[in-house]
Amino acid sequence: GSITSIGSGAFRYSGLTSITIPSGVTSISEYTFYSCSDLTKITFEGSITSIETYSFAYSGITSITIPSSVSKIGDYAFSTCKNLASIVIPSSVTSIGDWVFSHCYSLTNIDLPSSITSIGDWAFANCEVLANIKIPSNVTSLGDRAFFHCYSLTSINIPSSVTKIGNSAFETCTNMTSIEIPS
Repeated sequence: GSITSIGSGAFRYSGLTSITIPSGVTSISEYTFYSCSDLTKITFEGSITSIETYSFAYSGITSITIPSSVSKIGDYAFSTCKNLASIVIPSSVTSIGDWVFSHCYSLTNIDLPSSITSIGDWAFANCEVLANIKIPSNVTSLGDRAFFHCYSLTSINIPSSVTKIGNSAFETCTNMTSIEIPS
């Protein structure tokens, strides 16, 4: 028979360099590829619906296109992916959880789909080269320290949908010269 699930931490700390997730697998369990520092390429053949907590954290992936079947990206999913420079998030995803892209030191810009309604605590913290991000017009909340230490952000436009900006959301964004907040 074909593989339908990959257990928690299945490939953690392995020397894997690339992987293809077959069509029968529906979710990437927590810690599956955690600390796979040599893993640079991942291909999805099927319709996974969730990427769980810490699943790719500390891995070597350089780019990823999340399948349009995914509705959930767990907390810390891509945290400390130091080489992650490009990511495509589908409109099936409605929230960016806590710490999801924290410490992604190579991420210069990210396109968030209009389906996103919340950005979690520390979501983009320490993304030091993140220069461009557009907060979608359906976002209602920005978490605590969501953009902490995002030194390369120079401007941000807060949409009128936002009702909550968390503590220290833009702390130490030392190059931020312009911020638009609706009345």
